[in-house]
Amino acid sequence: MNTLANRRILLVDDTPSIHEDFRKILTPVVDESPDLDLMEAALFGNEVKTSSVLPFELDSAYQGQEGLQKVEQAVARGQPYALAFVDMRMPQGWDGAETIEHLWQVDPNLQVVVCTAYTDYSWDELLERLHGHDRLLILKKPFDNIEVQQLANTLTNKWEMTERANLQMHRLEELVEQRTQALRQTSLALQHEIDERKLLEGQLVQSEKLASLGQLAAGVAHEINNPIGFISSNLGTLEGYFDKLLEMLQAYQDAEEGIAAPELLARLKALRERVELDFLEEDIPLLIKESKEGIGRVGQIVKDLKNFSRVDSTLEWQWSNLQQGIESTLNIVANELKYKADVVKDYAELPEIECLPSQVNQVIMNLVVNAAQAMGPERGTITLRGGALGERIWLEVADTGSGMAPETVQKIFDPFFTTKPIGQGTGLGLSLSYGIVQKHAGQITVRSELGVGTTFRIELPIRQSKAA
Repeated sequence: MNTLANRRILLVDDTPSIHEDFRKILTPVVDESPDLDLMEAALFGNEVKTSSVLPFELDSAYQGQEGLQKVEQAVARGQPYALAFVDMRMPQGWDGAETIEHLWQVDPNLQVVVCTAYTDYSWDELLERLHGHDRLLILKKPFDNIEVQQLANTLTNKWEMTERANLQMHRLEELVEQRTQALRQTSLALQHEIDERKLLEGQLVQSEKLASLGQLAAGVAHEINNPIGFISSNLGTLEGYFDKLLEMLQAYQDAEEGIAAPELLARLKALRERVELDFLEEDIPLLIKESKEGIGRVGQIVKDLKNFSRVDSTLEWQWSNLQQGIESTLNIVANELKYKADVVKDYAELPEIECLPSQVNQVIMNLVVNAAQAMGPERGTITLRGGALGERIWLEVADTGSGMAPETVQKIFDPFFTTKPIGQGTGLGLSLSYGIVQKHAGQITVRSELGVGTTFRIELPIRQSKAA
């Protein structure tokens, strides 16, 4: 059955006789005589006649307002009219043009035939006013019955074809939207896969760098520790020898009082002044002390480098002193910080945590270096705070830098997102840090204000669960 067929017609005219004429034309009384049809078929050998044309359904309205009400009711029932015949002159209410305007506001798809013997509008004026070139025809009074039937058949069929076209267009639009959505999802999935692959490549490169750094640090430590050891030992021995020499010099100085020859005393005094013996007695111990401190500093740097770059190649969780990791990291990046910011350490004694130490150190380094790079032309302050909170520890890295806008904060952990100039940042540092913290079943958050500064906060469990 054709569900789009629509033979519903509305006649809007203030003359009752016109309604009667339209009923005779469009809904004639059918002679229902099945016995006569069967008899005719038997006598003349014809098939029983069956009509395949659906009859028209004709509703009447005698004013424009009544016609509008019927159209609204039909649309509300989901049974709109396909066609409306509208008289142009209806003195008691709206004229035809105003009636058609109201009808089309409710049902823009309604086909309309203007019925008129004369009109106050020219045809061009009517078309210009109603903007209905594709759904408006005119029927001159007095009209011919065949003309009315043809208009009714043609325009109801046109309504049906228009609905079919709209339905088909709607289906095509749905298909296009489905295809577009599928392509969009495929594109997003592909982009996600590309980002993941790049992120993994970045992590692999970073791991290889850490592995190389660990191997280098181990070799450097081995090669440097030996000379550091004997230099430190020699300085200790030299300090002991110098103490003995000072004793001997003091003894000579005391013996000068027993020398009677004036010339010899004068020569000894001149020699003491020439070699600046008093200055040497004060400066040599200081030089030995500074040399020993320098050797200790070199040893600490090598130790910190080795501690910072521990390679967790087996990915085995181990207990690590977080405070020691922070100190080692600050020592490694000291050169990056010294010209840009002062570092303030404001954390309580932190407990050991179960972690992958080099990866945690990497997170701390990324946050501290980012804080230093966020400083403007004036020297700023980087503050490290931390403490324990139940079964978790927390650490904050706060700076007095330029800060970030809210839209930047939302993207700060996205892979390859960077606010640095091209060539000065990969956009992977914070993304890798986020991944490392997540791997440790922790959280990393950020709060920032333009012109004030930024604070990153890390929370990590003290003990890792088996799932982690």
